[in-house]
Amino acid sequence: MPQLLDKSIEILSVKHLRGPNMWTYHPIIEVWIDIGDLEDYPSNLIPGFYERLVKTLPSLVEHRCSYGETGGFLKRVEEGTWPAHIMEHLTLELQNLAGIPGGFGKARDGDRRGVYKVMVSAINEEVTLTALKYARDLYLMLAQDNKDCVAEVKTIIENLRDIGDDLLLGPSTACIVNAAEERGIPSIRLSEGNLVQLGYGAKQRRIWTAETDQTSAIAETISRDKDLTKSLLRSAGVPTPEGRTVTSPDDAWEAAQDIGLPVVVKPIDGNHGRGVFINLYIQQEIEAAYAVAIDEGSEVLVERHIVGDEHRLLVVGNKVVAAAKGETVWVTGDGKHTVYELIQIQINSDPRRGTAEEHPLNLVRIDSAVELELARQKLTGDSIPAAEHKVLIQSNGNVAFDVTDLIHPDVASQVALAARVVGLEIAGVDLVAQDISKPLADQNAAIVEVNAGPGLLMHLKPASGKPQPVGKEIANHLFPPGADFRIPVVGICGERGKTPVAEMIAHFLRLTNVYVGLSCSKGLFFGNRAIPNTNASNWENARRTLLNRAVEAVVIENNHLSMLIEGLAYDRCQVGVVLNVDPKANFPQYAIYDEDQVFSVVRTQIDVVLPTGVGVLNADDPLCAQMAELCDGEVIFFGEDPNSEAVKTHLTNSGRAVIVGKQQITLKSGKHDQKSIPVPRHSESDSASPWKARNLGAAIAAAWALDIPFNVIEAGAETFVPDTTTATGA
Repeated sequence: MPQLLDKSIEILSVKHLRGPNMWTYHPIIEVWIDIGDLEDYPSNLIPGFYERLVKTLPSLVEHRCSYGETGGFLKRVEEGTWPAHIMEHLTLELQNLAGIPGGFGKARDGDRRGVYKVMVSAINEEVTLTALKYARDLYLMLAQDNKDCVAEVKTIIENLRDIGDDLLLGPSTACIVNAAEERGIPSIRLSEGNLVQLGYGAKQRRIWTAETDQTSAIAETISRDKDLTKSLLRSAGVPTPEGRTVTSPDDAWEAAQDIGLPVVVKPIDGNHGRGVFINLYIQQEIEAAYAVAIDEGSEVLVERHIVGDEHRLLVVGNKVVAAAKGETVWVTGDGKHTVYELIQIQINSDPRRGTAEEHPLNLVRIDSAVELELARQKLTGDSIPAAEHKVLIQSNGNVAFDVTDLIHPDVASQVALAARVVGLEIAGVDLVAQDISKPLADQNAAIVEVNAGPGLLMHLKPASGKPQPVGKEIANHLFPPGADFRIPVVGICGERGKTPVAEMIAHFLRLTNVYVGLSCSKGLFFGNRAIPNTNASNWENARRTLLNRAVEAVVIENNHLSMLIEGLAYDRCQVGVVLNVDPKANFPQYAIYDEDQVFSVVRTQIDVVLPTGVGVLNADDPLCAQMAELCDGEVIFFGEDPNSEAVKTHLTNSGRAVIVGKQQITLKSGKHDQKSIPVPRHSESDSASPWKARNLGAAIAAAWALDIPFNVIEAGAETFVPDTTTATGA
């Protein structure tokens, strides 16, 4: 289509909203784009666009947008829609095809003709922005019909997978995080790797893949030393193969003769099965195996060969939750191809094999271990086996075949004991057995290794058998079902009064001997200590309160601008306070012009109140009062007008309210006055006194929501003195 060849789409700006925001509960990127003259070319006016789109990405049929039914989005494309909307869906689908989690997307008009906002779920800003840029390029290719879009999509998906592998959590860590988040347990990624915090403040736990903050350094060191591990296991009556460390090829052969042939030779501190050789009989093989094993570890272990298959059992909290079995790998000769070629044809062509983390089986390459295995069969990689001649390629590894349902109770008991002896709460225990559905003693089986930080992929995506919910098991171990895994989080927003209310609430909490983290416009405070050089209420300061392991309760002031451009720092809160909404407020630089849009920004604070939490709302402010119906939890109104219709209706329905009078502040529950607290004389000290009294009412309502005793609230109201050493916003 010649008239479209010179058209382009410009990315004007990118915002990463890292927490709940006016669009959704989850992190997103908000991208402003300028489609220019493409405003005049909705999809139905571009000849062949719909057909090319369906051919390129047939999976878009699953997008139910616009009509709420299968094929809804494609129907909209056929009828006519604009580039921003199409880019939104292309971004989501490209991420989905690359295995990158996502799901939320919106496109909205911007502030002038041809300018739009596109919002898309973003667990990583760089990954999703890259996907959006690919979506833009793909849209232009489809519109201009100047490239093979099917081939382009394949390349895009491969590139996105590579970027995702580099920047996103690995599958083992991600499965634990996802299982925790399904239970409402929040997560914070602490590094570019797999170190993740689950939960907030004093109730947090940390994981690094399948290691936790309770993984003992001593236990991990023991697990790396296979000789020491076996010694400890034997002392507890756990069956292990006889063996010892060796210092040279000659010593390895001598040990093998002492132990009895055949033997296993392996590095004492290796992993992933590298440098492990089994079923060795002759001196030349044992000495050659030693040379390879010493390159993989600091020392070499020679031990008795156990007849059977390799198994990996996962122990979580003294319970075996999954088991996988290994299989030997063979090729069958055809009289035409070399061993190397047969490996590529018969083994590496298996789609379950690959280098990416999502592949349960590794690619096989001819390394020193395979060369030694071939040499035992008088072959090399260049040998051409005769037709039907079977060649053993790998005798160990490939542990990816689920056998969880076959585990005998005795096997599970011995394996759990092995993890306990080493001292690991989460462990991957390797054993060799002919049949794990039978007791170990009945088949001369033995446990050969206990590993800290085991990989979980073999259980999540086995080469055969059913996946096991190991992420859920670990999450439940870290946070037992029924346990309270949240510290109180109080969020405050409004046009006026946020800082004093935040200070008051923190003061009430401190009087209950709770260590409080406070983030407000005066700075960042832990306990009564101000943290230097932190002088604004923003996302970073708020997040720091959630990271601190000493913090038992958090109070966070949120200003409108931060909520608009960063989102909230927390996923949900116990108490959400909205003091007021200025209907005249606007943020034209972000296309926020009217009352409804400002309301959408501010309501986020109430949207995130937990079902077991409380929203504290100003009954005298109509926009605030309107938010009551949006709250998942209870609502406590506060205000100065005892005859407010909102308050009267609320009390009639057995709700709670705090009425701020000139002399006293009354806490009402249903038709009954619960308590009256005198208005402190110091609250009348300046011209802002009406706001101070109302702010105190809001803070008292929040304290009531937190179940702080009335006598503590009364004492707090009398003893609270604003911090005058740090000016608000200074």
